[in-house]
Amino acid sequence: MKKVILVRHAKSSWSDPALEDHDRPLAPRGRRAAPVISRWLLERGHLPDLVLCSSSLRTRQTVELMAETIPGLPAPVIEPDLYHASPDQMRARLAGLPPETAAAMIVGHNPGLSALTRKLAGGAVRPRCARAFDHFPTAAAAVFELDLEDWGRLAYHAAAFVDFARPRELEAGTV
Repeated sequence: MKKVILVRHAKSSWSDPALEDHDRPLAPRGRRAAPVISRWLLERGHLPDLVLCSSSLRTRQTVELMAETIPGLPAPVIEPDLYHASPDQMRARLAGLPPETAAAMIVGHNPGLSALTRKLAGGAVRPRCARAFDHFPTAAAAVFELDLEDWGRLAYHAAAFVDFARPRELEAGTV
């Protein structure tokens, strides 16, 4: 079994309109949300042994905050190609992982993460997970399990969509 954890970066700041999109930092709300989703991942046992992270400032800051909450979170592999990557680009990156990687996390952006979520999900999807198809907000996490030994066999519509959470719902106690 393999596990894929998709995390959208936490809420970014728009306070400096002169900044390029790539260089936008986290907003205060994002700095609060990243630890919330991290605690949920830790409590649910959704822990990666590899973290792939877009090169944008907001994704890197999201992972830094996650590492403060998740003991032993692997240092992220910063990948410029994950900045606004398409579902096909992310699937291809996952398909190239070594077989010893059991659980991989991608910290990236919409609309790619939302589209990848729809494409990975196969079969019946739990109602609490299907919400991701409507809206995959900042700092949300989607978790998939795949019955395969070789990442190279990763196919669309073949993963079990096992968990999904949004920080706002976690804080409100509605998940």
